[in-house]
Amino acid sequence: MSSADDLDAYESKLELDLYREYKDVVNIFTYAVETERRFYLCNAVDLKVRTEGGDVYYEVSLADAWVWDMYRPSRFVKSAKVLTFRDVSIEEIQHTDLEVPDSK
Repeated sequence: MSSADDLDAYESKLELDLYREYKDVVNIFTYAVETERRFYLCNAVDLKVRTEGGDVYYEVSLADAWVWDMYRPSRFVKSAKVLTFRDVSIEEIQHTDLEVPDSK
């Protein structure tokens, strides 16, 4: 194997581990928040539209959050603030009492 293949295999494993962690934690959060750079799960979110010098940007404050980032050693954060000029998507997570078992 070449070092490029090793790196691809390593990154594939990180992505799979991240997806499995997401499936394990999604049910403990209320909101899913997506910006152009990151995806977050959180239990509190506040979006403010700001203007400065004619420019419009968004200030997103998150509390009790989990960050979709395979390179972070710890994805749980107490609070985070995101500033962006791009779109922000905030969705309330619909929890169901019925869980579909994994097919293995």
